[in-house]
Amino acid sequence: MANTKSAEKAARQAEKHRARNVALRTRMRSAVRNVSAAITGGDKAAAQATYQAAVPVIDTLVNKRIIHRNKAARHKSHLAARIRAMH
Repeated sequence: MANTKSAEKAARQAEKHRARNVALRTRMRSAVRNVSAAITGGDKAAAQATYQAAVPVIDTLVNKRIIHRNKAARHKSHLAARIRAMH
């Protein structure tokens, strides 16, 4: 339990930030899942379109420092490689 007014405010802010970060991380995971589903479906054009939509979502989380840039690069690289491997 917070002992000071500033600690109470910090606790309130932390809860708001946590809720926002959870929502953004969920959005990123959904975007990655959509690309994977399109790849599994076998439609290369749809996979590329969903990948192009997912990249800005992933990059936004890096800019907001919610995920590490290496994690974002890994996601993008793996998805792009899977799309390139499609025929």
